Amino acid sequence: MTGARKTGARTVAGKAATRGRFPHVRVAGGFAFVSGTSSRRPDNTIAGAEADAMGTTALDIRVQTRAVIENIRDILHEVGAGLADVVSLTAYLTTMNDFGGYNEVYGEYFDESGPARTTVAVHQLPHPHLLIEIQAVAVLPVSEGATR
Repeated sequence: MTGARKTGARTVAGKAATRGRFPHVRVAGGFAFVSGTSSRRPDNTIAGAEADAMGTTALDIRVQTRAVIENIRDILHEVGAGLADVVSLTAYLTTMNDFGGYNEVYGEYFDESGPARTTVAVHQLPHPHLLIEIQAVAVLPVSEGATR
């Protein structure tokens, strides 16, 4: 990011619309606070959720986790940050039976030098096909000549 730091709350074009009156990200105090993010696409389909002609659904935690992290990456990019800047992450799984698949994909993006992390199981998310939601906090990189 060059020039003045983007501040305040914002929604990000090209991402699924929020399901309420809140932003995708809020920038304050040198941090970017990313709202809970799912694998929903802009057209409201869900990555990692397929239904056959009979209506039988197949849900894939690995595909959903990858899509969520990439959505967070895209949201952070809008405010001049990236996944390497994430300092704290909270993941919400609808079942801890998915922990292994989630953890496997998580490890493709982050290692022990990455963000502090909390993972909890929740009763449900805003759509029955969503297996995971993640919220993140990232420190904004200081651009040349800028002060915090």
